[in-house]
Amino acid sequence: MSSHKDWNDKKTNDSWAIFKIMGEFVDGFERMSRIGPCISIFGSARTPETDPYYKLGQQIAMRIVDDGYGVITGGGPGIMEAANKGAQEAKGPSVGLNIDLPMEQFANPFIDQDKLLNFDYFFVRKVMFVKYAQGFVVMPGGFGTLDELFEAITLIQTKKITVFPIILVGKDFWGGMMSWIENVVFDQFKNVSKEDLSLIHLVDTPDEVMTILNDFYSNTSFSPNF
Repeated sequence: MSSHKDWNDKKTNDSWAIFKIMGEFVDGFERMSRIGPCISIFGSARTPETDPYYKLGQQIAMRIVDDGYGVITGGGPGIMEAANKGAQEAKGPSVGLNIDLPMEQFANPFIDQDKLLNFDYFFVRKVMFVKYAQGFVVMPGGFGTLDELFEAITLIQTKKITVFPIILVGKDFWGGMMSWIENVVFDQFKNVSKEDLSLIHLVDTPDEVMTILNDFYSNTSFSPNF
């Protein structure tokens, strides 16, 4: 049975953790604020180099750089590696917000050395994605990808951050989810509005991605989202 001393020791450790969390925020804000307009590309760490979506992620990243943006990823393998690789090949900013995980996460070799940030806390890392991305390009992924996608949608929906484009790439992957949102969440249960649905774009090609991004920013200036 835990003693009062054990409990107090835990509370003390929790208090000191605040300084580590603050340190991650300060370092992240200072470094990210110097990079300039970037698009975040999300997707599975498990996607192999032979997968068509790996190639597509690489192509999209190259187009994003060609149009004057940098690329931000979660820094790991799979789709993240593909996007960083495409950004470097196009000679644009290639940013990686890496987090150490026991099984599948390690920093890929295509991140600019001065733009690799390592995090211990998921929530700090997610703040960096949301604050400094001028758009989300979301490719097929798992729970982590879904988490980042729906957090961004929720923050925009609730007006906690400014609106930016959220683009789902891969109708064969995302189509079922969007059909469920439109037919069940929206139409049957009325749990979201038509305006909420308009936040999300579903596409298949790099051309479609760039049309959405460039149309949005033809009338909107670049800035942090909060």
